[in-house]
Amino acid sequence: MTIETTLLQRSGSKCEMCTSESNLSAYELPESPEKSSDCAVMLCGTCLEQINNSDTLDENHWRCLNDSMWSQVPAVQVLAYRMLNRLDADWSRDLLDMMYLEEDVKAWAEKGVLIAAMTDSPARDVNGTILKAGDNVNIIKDLPVKGSSLVIKRGTAVRNIGLTDNPLHIQGRANGTAMVIISAYCKKM
Repeated sequence: MTIETTLLQRSGSKCEMCTSESNLSAYELPESPEKSSDCAVMLCGTCLEQINNSDTLDENHWRCLNDSMWSQVPAVQVLAYRMLNRLDADWSRDLLDMMYLEEDVKAWAEKGVLIAAMTDSPARDVNGTILKAGDNVNIIKDLPVKGSSLVIKRGTAVRNIGLTDNPLHIQGRANGTAMVIISAYCKKM
């Protein structure tokens, strides 16, 4: 039996998030421990589009998580947890506070949340301005350089910065030395 057939039986031919019956497809959860129907959910086209594209995220559509978060299926619980974390609303934080997950399921869910945060969050300066590769920034406080006696003085310009995998850090050259700098200690010029 294919994963999709198993999911259709398990879900009763409905989206496991919003219970829609149209345009269904199987969705394998990223950062899953294995490739099987136990690590996948049946989703409608609307849910799938919003999961894959943060720009189309409709907060009201995801109120369905109020019901789906109580599913007995761990993969559904994991996806509900991850979506509640992505939504920035009071009601989603309230649901997260009420949600209970077994330790192993919560670890699986949080692994995906961490990966999503690392890839979705852009680097930001002290004022919250999004930093892009090639931007120029000023250092806003004296920063000691790890592993040396150097101190990068406040006001030092760092030109043509580079981004790292971690949105909290940027790369650049200050006083001729290449280094990784905490983006919160920078101000875009």
